[in-house]
Amino acid sequence: MTTKRHTPHLLACLALALPLAAAANPILETYRAQAKQENAAFKDFTVAAGQKLYGTKGAELSCASCHTDSPKAEGKHVKTNKLIAPMAPSVNPKRFSDAANVEKWFKRNCNDVLGRACTSQEKGDFMTYVLSVK
Repeated sequence: MTTKRHTPHLLACLALALPLAAAANPILETYRAQAKQENAAFKDFTVAAGQKLYGTKGAELSCASCHTDSPKAEGKHVKTNKLIAPMAPSVNPKRFSDAANVEKWFKRNCNDVLGRACTSQEKGDFMTYVLSVK
């Protein structure tokens, strides 16, 4: 009888905890640890900083140049016209699931857009923004 009385409370707690567990991304956690090592003043990643980075135009390109203004949309490479799957894991669950692949594309795209490697802070902010897009 005690179990029946506590079951609704337990289910409510589990319902609140599941989205938090699903939101955890091991790649993002790696960038968080690296950002803390690189900068003692690091607090956390922000959606706003990631969104700003997504729209930042370098000498010729921005992320949106190939990936569109919406991370939920299919993009197209500006030079090759090759289709690019959506960035947002909410519509493309494979995104940000393989650490080596994520690093490969950050290396290429940060150099193409910014003319340099992205910092761990920038990678984490970018991922935080794209992961927030529902």
